[in-house]
Amino acid sequence: MPIPIKISLAAMRVNAKKTQDEIATEMHVTRNTVINWESGKTKIGEPQLTMFCNLCNFPKDNIFLP
Repeated sequence: MPIPIKISLAAMRVNAKKTQDEIATEMHVTRNTVINWESGKTKIGEPQLTMFCNLCNFPKDNIFLP
């Protein structure tokens, strides 16, 4: 069975052709919050991760979190 490819939140967002501002607006958070999640400065919660993945149309199981 092939090993699933894991990518970062930032890579997922870029592949979805979304900016940090767009994700922040859609999630009702600040751009700094998105930056902190992507950099690993703050941990993204499970509900927020699910929403982020849904907005980018990407499976949660393929996300690499620092």
